[in-house]
Amino acid sequence: MPIQVGIIGCGVVGAAIAYTLSQMPGVKVWVWDRRLPQAYEATGAALGVLMAVSSPKLKGRHLQLRLESLRQYEALIPRLQAQTHIEIPYNRQGILKLCFSVDELQRWQAIQGVRQRQGFGLEIWNAVQLSEFYPELMQARCLEPPMGVQGAIYSPDDRQVDPVVLTQALLVGAQRQGAQVRFETEIQAWREERGEMGEGSDRTLTHICTPQGDYALDWLIVAAGLGSVPLAAQWQHPVPMEPVLGQALQLRLPRPWRYPQPVISGNDIHLVPLNAQELWVGATVEFAANAEVPRADRQALERLYQGAIALYPDLAEAQILKTWSGHRPRPVGQAAPVIKRLSPYANVILASGHYRNGVLLAPITATKIQQFLCP
Repeated sequence: MPIQVGIIGCGVVGAAIAYTLSQMPGVKVWVWDRRLPQAYEATGAALGVLMAVSSPKLKGRHLQLRLESLRQYEALIPRLQAQTHIEIPYNRQGILKLCFSVDELQRWQAIQGVRQRQGFGLEIWNAVQLSEFYPELMQARCLEPPMGVQGAIYSPDDRQVDPVVLTQALLVGAQRQGAQVRFETEIQAWREERGEMGEGSDRTLTHICTPQGDYALDWLIVAAGLGSVPLAAQWQHPVPMEPVLGQALQLRLPRPWRYPQPVISGNDIHLVPLNAQELWVGATVEFAANAEVPRADRQALERLYQGAIALYPDLAEAQILKTWSGHRPRPVGQAAPVIKRLSPYANVILASGHYRNGVLLAPITATKIQQFLCP
């Protein structure tokens, strides 16, 4: 009998888990999501910037997850494209992080040494070097406090990927390996078995109940982002998360710019090149007031746009093609992401709360889930 695995949620994290598990012999995968297929929520609001090497962190669990997941992308993208024949926009030009103080440049020297020992390249450019490689960025400035660009950090090993196309390809790849994906499907109830020791012992979830029928399961993975919170609460395992809104823009430049080129980053704003004249700009970080769900703030979007213009003045003449937003799941009281068993169930695993790094951490999250099933 195959191992029956259910996954609730098929954004980029759930899709990556479905794809990885569907490649395993003897595993049958079911995926359910309450959303419409074209409504991507947090995944659709992401820019797909895979910032790992250029993270300022020197050590820790989150950094290791970032670096391991980045490594996995280099094999995942070509394999997925070959299997699905879907062209996934994947920028291999790296990330160029603009710096606005000499002190900031100097602090990166320690990080550069650590990254070299970890097997990654990281270049520190002063203003002269930046003007030689990218003279068009010498007008970049910081708005608060007002400062001109002093140099840059170039990370050739970081990447950027289109999150929606990636998610679509992951789901197609999973389905070609036999995974069953059901959109517009609510989880109505579940059935379980209790351990031999009674109320306090481990319990096993045996079935998920949906309008289409009941599904017998050996494992259940909850990867529903903010939707994981009410599910976990029903199972008497509260997982506090708060929604953090992010807004972004798609712009068309009046004149072509250099292409291909790295993602340009500065002041926590990313300019993501799409082609010779279009780019994404993002993203805001908007917290809720009074424990409410944050709503898109036009002023925050305008500040984002003005900050982007400060990095690349030609954007002042750009045409705004589209704006969009989405809520990211940020764990409260614990580190992101949350990948753990949901006690008292022995066979329910939570994979959520990735906050701003869901796209980056999707492959490593899938690997961690695989290790739960096959320790």
